[in-house]
Amino acid sequence: MTTNKARARGRPRRFDPDEGVATAQQLFHARGYDAVSVADVTEALGINPPSFYGAYGSKAQLYGRVLDRWAITGAIPMSDILRPDRPVAEALVDLLEEAARRYAGAPEATGCLVLEGTRSNDRDARDAACGVNRAAEEAIRAYIAARHPDEADRLTDFVSTTMSGLSAKARNGNSLDQLLSTARLAGTAIAGVLPA
Repeated sequence: MTTNKARARGRPRRFDPDEGVATAQQLFHARGYDAVSVADVTEALGINPPSFYGAYGSKAQLYGRVLDRWAITGAIPMSDILRPDRPVAEALVDLLEEAARRYAGAPEATGCLVLEGTRSNDRDARDAACGVNRAAEEAIRAYIAARHPDEADRLTDFVSTTMSGLSAKARNGNSLDQLLSTARLAGTAIAGVLPA
């Protein structure tokens, strides 16, 4: 008896590349891009280097996929917070408070994956993280400029700088209460510039 079923060639993949991206995201977030080696990733995924390079191309390309995944699963939902029906000052304070909550979230992965990546020693990874960060800053700037065009640049810089500081402080061990206190103090400054 014969069958027309085609047999798959080679060994079946022992790992799911998409699940590998999720695992790599945890590693990069917890340790930072520069501190994670290909060997760390292959060990965490239970694969060998050829399988790693076959699935992801390079560590920087994997990081790019991590940033894409992060945009869907871990990014601050800016479109939900920066809505046109809200007062700008109120929305910006909520954005900073949400950043504080997320940056303090999991004790093994504090801070912002993207902001920490903007300081990477690897040019490709740094460029990828900076691109994501610039897009977020542009969204904030556009939101402010729609109603307060004269304040858009300086307030965007202020909010972005505050978020960077919150991320750094979270990685240095500041508690959620400390981060929220800083976010609210920044909100007082924003309210002094913009009407509620």
